[in-house]
Amino acid sequence: MLKYALRRLVTSLITIFLVITLTFFLMQMVPGGPFLGENVNPKITERLLAKYGYDQPLLIQYGRYLKAMFQGDLGYSMVVKSGYTVTEVILGSFPTSGKLGFLALSVALVIGIPLGVFAAMKHGTVFDRTFIFLSSLFVSIPSFIMTIVLMLVFASWLKLLPVAYLDSWKSYILPVSGMAIYPMFHLGRLTRTTMLDAVSQDYIVTARAKGLSTGKIMFKHALRNAIIPVITSLGPTIAGIMTGSFVVEKVFAIDGMGKYFVNSISSRDYPLIMGTTIFYGALLILCNYVVDLLYGVIDPRIKL
Repeated sequence: MLKYALRRLVTSLITIFLVITLTFFLMQMVPGGPFLGENVNPKITERLLAKYGYDQPLLIQYGRYLKAMFQGDLGYSMVVKSGYTVTEVILGSFPTSGKLGFLALSVALVIGIPLGVFAAMKHGTVFDRTFIFLSSLFVSIPSFIMTIVLMLVFASWLKLLPVAYLDSWKSYILPVSGMAIYPMFHLGRLTRTTMLDAVSQDYIVTARAKGLSTGKIMFKHALRNAIIPVITSLGPTIAGIMTGSFVVEKVFAIDGMGKYFVNSISSRDYPLIMGTTIFYGALLILCNYVVDLLYGVIDPRIKL
């Protein structure tokens, strides 16, 4: 187990390094820049480029950025939060995004997995067919479309929920729901599929022959084996929730990290683009790393 954990840690660090490298060079290939514009004096642009070191060759810029990053310096935001360090922007905005993502993931897990189990228990019934129809419908709708629909219905038409900002607990309902609906039905459908495969195994037949209740068989025996593929999908699910929060935060005018990430790209705020990309990349790689280690905890028979 320890050997596997160390090996996965090394591959994760290599992946983060590749993310940093690719982001840096791809960012430089995008046309435009933070100091370019129709009414900007070219001499002022040259001075600003020299001040921030963007007049140097790319390899020199890359080396300087790596050196500063390993010292904990991600630079200053140039446009979006001018005067603030990238670290300050991340530390100030991520708690909001992290809270939204955590709530959305919790809703998806707490509702989606039991729905999948009950659909497998009621296989072939009206409940099962309804669940299949709804899951096929909602997994095909992007989170930003779902968010706009929820906003239109519950905020604009029915006027039951606030339309923007995070002023009270009610203001969390629409953005969290918009982020949670897709992963909830995705995890539910995956759980249903794996549960149907698990209940056909011999150990389930034996448990039924011993007279165990259906609920105990499904939740204690079948689910423990069926949950492995669901855990595997948690990495991409978390990635989908985090990237989906970019647009959701923009739509609801939430002062989170996703808003700054989108604004930094449109403004060519290079340090902020690099800092937020590295942070999100490291966070998602860490989630995948933890998910891999959970395999052995849930099912000790798995030899990592």
